Amino acid sequence: MKDALLDVLFASEKRKKVLLLLRDGPQEMGFILSGLKTSRPALLPQMKILKERNLLYQSGDTYGLTNVGKLIADEMKPFLDAIETLDKNSHYLTTHKTVGIPKPFLKRITEIKDFIVFEPDHISSYELNTDHFQEAMRSRAVYFISTFMHPESPLILEQLVKKGVCVLLILTEEFAHRIFTEYRDVFRYYLACNNVKVFTCKKEINISSLTVVDTGFQLRLLYKDGEVGMELDVGTIERK
Repeated sequence: MKDALLDVLFASEKRKKVLLLLRDGPQEMGFILSGLKTSRPALLPQMKILKERNLLYQSGDTYGLTNVGKLIADEMKPFLDAIETLDKNSHYLTTHKTVGIPKPFLKRITEIKDFIVFEPDHISSYELNTDHFQEAMRSRAVYFISTFMHPESPLILEQLVKKGVCVLLILTEEFAHRIFTEYRDVFRYYLACNNVKVFTCKKEINISSLTVVDTGFQLRLLYKDGEVGMELDVGTIERK
């Protein structure tokens, strides 16, 4: 009795890696062995199983994916990338609310698999992330979405405006009203700046804050109990 296709794909790390390695085209056995860091005797039984399931074909010492094998391998890659992304620092996503992340962005979660989670202690939880701030200062535009007043926000905004960076603020109506009430003169000053735009959102945002710069973004989700959570920092976009 043949093994179920899922077992063929995932019960063997070697079979899985062969399919992924050959996604870009046929390769000779020497290249495959080098890529998988294994020996011919160890790999041949796994290659035989893939050929029996019409996922792999052989031409001399060259192996390639069949149409079915290519279809499956192309679907495997984003699935495995998603698992890897979610598994990395999985405690962050399991302890924080993700309802504030739009579904189209969740579907692209594999694009941020190199994210870093900052876990400052309670005393330094609101200190400025200097690396991200420097990226903001080098950016052409910075987008802020926020539901609370970070202690460093006035200083950050002041330096960005002086540098000539285009700043776009998206605030909840409640937060915007609070700022305008408590910091009326400062708020009016920035509203008059040509490189500052302020927008209010009537809907509940369901995140603590989001800062987008030219090279990535920094997201602060809420804990499931509603408290402000840790920062998730992503810098995956190369500067042009």
